Amino acid sequence: MPDLAPLPLDPRAIRLDAMAASRDDAIRQCGQALLDVGAIEEPYIATMIEREQVLSTYVGEGVAIPHGTSAAKHAVHHDALSVLRFPAGVDWDGEPVTLCVGIAARGDGHVRLLSELAQILMDPERAKALREASGPGEVLRLLGSAGPSTREETSA
Repeated sequence: MPDLAPLPLDPRAIRLDAMAASRDDAIRQCGQALLDVGAIEEPYIATMIEREQVLSTYVGEGVAIPHGTSAAKHAVHHDALSVLRFPAGVDWDGEPVTLCVGIAARGDGHVRLLSELAQILMDPERAKALREASGPGEVLRLLGSAGPSTREETSA
């Protein structure tokens, strides 16, 4: 299996013990993780929920990939992912979701990110390993990331 280019994932945007009351709450948390690492401005989160109301980002196997609309590209500072696991699950319009991978991308960057994520998630063993990852380091390894984002913020 060929290695993919490292995905833009800051370890601070990985949360493996999240809890959400609803699909929209889960999406907000994915967006908040992107906001916390400086990848987006807050208005992007609302467009993540807007997209979900038009077209579900549920991709199967307990995984959803929420992302904003193209109208919100101006609110994205740099391409980034967030990975949130909901061990208790979230009702995603009748489907149980335990793993959400939030995406923020400038330009057409989301196409590459979605393509690379799809390659990972279509491999049942890698998808299962991602859903069962024990820590951020394992998530980074499974997603092919070389480690912390190169876009470290200068202030916390």
